[in-house]
Amino acid sequence: MGSDPLRSEEVDPGCGVAHGHSPADPAPDRVLVAVFGSPVAAALLRLAAECGYRPVLVEPDAGREVTGLPDGTVRVDSVPAVPDELAAAGADVVVCDHHREELGVVLRDALTRPVRWVGVMGNPHHEGPHVAALAALGVGDDEVARVHRPIGLNIGSRAPVEIAVSTLAGLLADRNGRPGGFDF
Repeated sequence: MGSDPLRSEEVDPGCGVAHGHSPADPAPDRVLVAVFGSPVAAALLRLAAECGYRPVLVEPDAGREVTGLPDGTVRVDSVPAVPDELAAAGADVVVCDHHREELGVVLRDALTRPVRWVGVMGNPHHEGPHVAALAALGVGDDEVARVHRPIGLNIGSRAPVEIAVSTLAGLLADRNGRPGGFDF
């Protein structure tokens, strides 16, 4: 008798997860902090929640309406307001708008927290505005270098959800020690 292709999880546990036979790792230590409410931030937090991240939105403008956030999103007005248990849980911080005047302050604050990863969206062919913003606040070059830019995988993203897919794929690859792309 041949083997049952639906029971291939006996050889590869990943197959069991894909077929719903094995529970996926809930990854309770994953927290995604999206900074600045935008369509990209909302899409990123929705996808992140599907991947087991606890979603957090930092939006300093209390009057800014942000739609499309997943249920359970924690919304705060500053990085220091992110609850310690979330920041210390290996949080990944993604700044979703590099044109906001608060850019330097939120990045400086993120760099002082016990987060796993900090990145800011933007064109990799130009120096990011975060460099000058952080320098103006007295942040040293070693700390500025901790800010990832570009973020995500190069998939030619144009729409907010595509940028979110690219960003989350890059975070997952980094978290799992993988290069991303099609090389295994």
